[in-house]
Amino acid sequence: MMRQCWRNPLPLVQRGWQSTMPRAHFRNMVTDVPTEQLDAYEREHLKHRIQTSTFQKLLLGAGSSIAALVDPRRHDMIACLGETTGENALWNILDSMESCEEGRRILAEKPRINTQTIDFKCLEALPPDTFGATYAKFLKDNNVTPDSRMEVRFLDDPKLAYLMTRYRECHDLVHTVLNMPTNMLGEVAVKWVEALNTGLPMCYGGAVFGAVRLRPKQRREYLKRYLPWAIENGKQMKPLMPVYWEQRWEQNVHELRAELGIKVLQ
Repeated sequence: MMRQCWRNPLPLVQRGWQSTMPRAHFRNMVTDVPTEQLDAYEREHLKHRIQTSTFQKLLLGAGSSIAALVDPRRHDMIACLGETTGENALWNILDSMESCEEGRRILAEKPRINTQTIDFKCLEALPPDTFGATYAKFLKDNNVTPDSRMEVRFLDDPKLAYLMTRYRECHDLVHTVLNMPTNMLGEVAVKWVEALNTGLPMCYGGAVFGAVRLRPKQRREYLKRYLPWAIENGKQMKPLMPVYWEQRWEQNVHELRAELGIKVLQ
């Protein structure tokens, strides 16, 4: 079962020292670590990272937001928008993960979710009411794959880059635990939940502007049922980023939802 996130792993003196340090300075300290001291994910990220100035990030954020609005199928622009606008939210997510044992294990082990790291035949063989079997069924029913997530390129700090990677790779797991399909209504509802749960600006943008594209009948259903449900869940549920989903495959999905404070849409 997931442990409550309330313990802070840092000594009080060090905690206070970091809390008064400017984020930009702390970021530079992290990225200046010698390469041999970085883990496999961090070294791989540095190969693909595109370093940008604050001004360049602003331009990329503005340009990608316009491109994503014009064509929501431009996943590269949506990814760019998330990376260039999400740094502050990612620092907050990092703090929340470092303050609980389950989150610290994720940060230490940096698990990945794709067809190379997960045995999906094993998940399919689990009892149908387990989270793992429910996730495998979700992927089949919606014809989606965990291998479609883009690499993070515009975040300087490898730790934040991993959190963005983790957010992307866990998106379908959030769909699963919320019992939401991948149609337009389901995507907008999940974006509201993610926005309120993570604070990522990209999620707020997807929730607001995604709803604009709904058809009249969908919009009525959205306003009547999906939006109130999403806001209620987003506000009351526990943080999802510190959940080590891969260690919950055999857990009863209904018990997992109850543990996280999730109510499925009726």
